[in-house]
Amino acid sequence: MINQVWVGDITYIPMAEGGFRFLSVWMDLCSRKIVGWDLQDHLRESLVLASLVKAKRARKVSPGLMIHSDRGGQYAGTKFRQTLQGHKMIQSMSDADNPYDNAHMESFFSRFKAELMEGGAFHNAEDSHTEIFDYIETYYNPSRLHSSIGYLSPNNFEIKLALHDKKTKK
Repeated sequence: MINQVWVGDITYIPMAEGGFRFLSVWMDLCSRKIVGWDLQDHLRESLVLASLVKAKRARKVSPGLMIHSDRGGQYAGTKFRQTLQGHKMIQSMSDADNPYDNAHMESFFSRFKAELMEGGAFHNAEDSHTEIFDYIETYYNPSRLHSSIGYLSPNNFEIKLALHDKKTKK
């Protein structure tokens, strides 16, 4: 079922003029849909909070939603943990030095960089935001097929689940 487990992570986004932007993403583990993301010029706790707030606004979630991440300091911050507690979300973190515990996000970022960036860098902050928006919102969620969800896109998988749920409730 969707909205049972969200996994999150942060990746570095190189800029052509030097430096980086940082992308925080939350993925619904069931459908592989990116439910919230944010791009900023820092790695502070507010980055993961902003992407989580966007995800929560976009989805109807019930108490007990599990939020899984690596052990980055942003996810251990006071405000982040207070937000989870306030929304009755359950926090889960990877074991120390075990990237396999967050393999779904590592895989997403690997494909994201291979498909969108092709080893390059974005011209500037505005360009990075526009292209990342297009990748996630107009390609990845509605069109990109995933073998783990029956070669459907995340959006189509969620539609299929909703139709199935509707039929089984009749």
